[in-house]
Amino acid sequence: RHNIFIIKANISKKKEGQEEIFMKILAVSASPRKEGNSDVLCDWFLKGASESGHETEKIRLAEKNISPCSACYGCRENHLCVKKDDMEEIQQQLITADVIVLATPVYFYCMDAQMKIMIDRCLPHYREMTQKRLYFIVTAADPGHSASDETLSGLRGFLKCLPGAQECGVIYGTGAWDKGDIYRHPALDKAYQAGKNV
Repeated sequence: RHNIFIIKANISKKKEGQEEIFMKILAVSASPRKEGNSDVLCDWFLKGASESGHETEKIRLAEKNISPCSACYGCRENHLCVKKDDMEEIQQQLITADVIVLATPVYFYCMDAQMKIMIDRCLPHYREMTQKRLYFIVTAADPGHSASDETLSGLRGFLKCLPGAQECGVIYGTGAWDKGDIYRHPALDKAYQAGKNV
């Protein structure tokens, strides 16, 4: 079983005369399969980050109650969604994170429904998600990286809406179909190293 790696760290510490900054890292796993391929890559990213002293947390969207956006624009004036579900808490976690990891399997050459619903529901507060560093994790049965092009285009579209956001890396778990395939994939170490060096 893969645990969520959470370390409560000081904001900064001194190391060899230099200031080392610790960050709050949030991984959003959209996989409907617990311990599915993209979900596992989230864990390994967070494992590397936690070993470097960062505070880490993971959200599994499949375990949350999130309704689709109704495009009612009820949030326009008070920035509060009319829907009362888990998205308000998730939005606050996104706002307070320094680094956001968005992980999704590729379905029909697009991000999955869980990720798209979450992104759409960011409407009330997305302008508050400032200066974020984002990493993308994508897994697909197709072995070619190009299989993720449309998915990454959608994720980058979301990034464009976030003030001062920066894309910091993509981890490709392409060529992984069955649950567990990712354990034999080079993406596993790449996710770990990306977290370690975030």
